[in-house]
Amino acid sequence: MIRLNQITKSYRGGTESVPVLHGLSFTLARGQFAAIMGPSGSGKSTLMNILGFMDVPDSGTYLLDGQDLSGADDEALSAVRNQKIGFVFQQFHLLPRLSARDQVLLPLLYADQEVADGEARAQRALEVVGLGHRASHAPEELSGGEQQRVAIARALILDPVLVLADEPTGNLDEANAAEVLNILRAIADQGRTVVMVTHDAAVATRADRILVLQAGRIASDSPPPVATATA
Repeated sequence: MIRLNQITKSYRGGTESVPVLHGLSFTLARGQFAAIMGPSGSGKSTLMNILGFMDVPDSGTYLLDGQDLSGADDEALSAVRNQKIGFVFQQFHLLPRLSARDQVLLPLLYADQEVADGEARAQRALEVVGLGHRASHAPEELSGGEQQRVAIARALILDPVLVLADEPTGNLDEANAAEVLNILRAIADQGRTVVMVTHDAAVATRADRILVLQAGRIASDSPPPVATATA
């Protein structure tokens, strides 16, 4: 599903070039749930931007769903981003006057797609996250956990193959965070690849793999630790 090979990225810092990613290579299978961790400045955000086609690497290749878009123009990258990737952020980014159903419909409008059953699809996406009964409610009528679940439903309406979640539990209490993680786990189990950035080691253990970045390199890539029973 995802294949990165020797990805590098630098940014200009005054008159100098500041390297951020140093030859990252890894693959993720369809339906795999990966957590990305690392200290501030380790390259997590840059990696997520590249995975979401919000930025392009200086060198290396990135294949998504078998498609290599190295050298593709902005229009082609935007089309793939709209069609194949769903985004979930720490901030919910909901519009205050829209109902939950209308929030979920927004990607169809941005993608300029005429979908006859758009409202039905939005309703189904809300049901996936357990909010079918809250479709007519505005954000102010929803809890923080419910707002994040609306944001996840919005990320799913275009049926993406990849879901990118950037600190999706960062603004939630423990109970709501657990609900959101259960939903992300279910999304992966249904065959979508999920990549989540988190600073919380306990949150990361819900993933299949934990990739730890350090100074733009992969310091470790392993399954989560197995909990040991206590007497």
